[in-house]
Amino acid sequence: MQAVLLPGDKRVVVTTVEVPALGAHDVLVKTKASAICRSDMSLYYGNPIVGGEDAGRGSIVPGHEAAGEVVEIGSAVTGVAVGDRIASYLALGCGACEYCASGYLMLCANWKCFGFDVDGGDADYFVLPERNCLPLPSQLSFKAGAVMTDMIGSQFHIQKQLGVSGGQTVAVFGLGPMGSAAVLIGKALGARVIAVDVVDHRLNQAQELGADEIINSAAVDAVDRIRALTGGRGADICIDCSGNPAGQNSALDAAAKLGSVAFVGESRATEIRPSEQILRKLLTVVGGWYFPLGDWAAIVRLVLERQIPVEKLISHEFAIQDAEEAFRAFDNRETEKAVFTW
Repeated sequence: MQAVLLPGDKRVVVTTVEVPALGAHDVLVKTKASAICRSDMSLYYGNPIVGGEDAGRGSIVPGHEAAGEVVEIGSAVTGVAVGDRIASYLALGCGACEYCASGYLMLCANWKCFGFDVDGGDADYFVLPERNCLPLPSQLSFKAGAVMTDMIGSQFHIQKQLGVSGGQTVAVFGLGPMGSAAVLIGKALGARVIAVDVVDHRLNQAQELGADEIINSAAVDAVDRIRALTGGRGADICIDCSGNPAGQNSALDAAAKLGSVAFVGESRATEIRPSEQILRKLLTVVGGWYFPLGDWAAIVRLVLERQIPVEKLISHEFAIQDAEEAFRAFDNRETEKAVFTW
């Protein structure tokens, strides 16, 4: 089968490898869609943001947002059948600790990441443990399933945690694919959504996805504008998807007293002013990182019942043979969400 490898230093190799073997509790999936995520760029550069030693050696097939059709099952598999349509849950846990028991496999002390520690979905076939197979109903395309496994799922969980609902104002900072997903989920939950970015075409897309207000923070002070739009209060909930210190600080500054802020964009270091930005506003500040297994049914239900146009997040599709061009274009921000399709 064909598979992608990322040796680092912006190199991409499409090679032929053996179809992976199954363990007793595993399933073999014929890939139908596999999305590129901004975190994949850390593999592309050779400086993985998650994963152990293997992640940095360029020997692991990337792709942690994948969907496809089950073509073979292990001898101990009972809940998944050949022919099932599934999406991938990226966190592989020990299955025995308190976090795995509650569905938060990514919090397991011994967790592994699909597409970083173990081979992912940027290949003709991939293997997953049975418990990591998320059922994908026929009403949803494989492309939709792939992007729902990270962006939509992560935003659903963080906005549910913060109690987003009608009557609230949600400000989203950074309108890459994750920020665009935040707009979709915020609107589906009934909130007024303000979208902030420095790139006009991203702002225009956010408006098409349902954002009530858009702000180009390169042209105006985003915090002042959000306060003006909210009668001086600030936004009830601010979600930073940029991972940029300026965006993160703007989210803290723009949040109303007794409001909430979620940091979702990956970031290695940021300087903030806790007393002024958090303590004296009595803010709730949380980290947003993926979703527990038990949320999947509710995520699917929300997407179907509210008819959320998930596929609108996808700007480009590529064949696996064109992986070098796909990663180059994504790295240069010539695409928004890019997906390999079969």
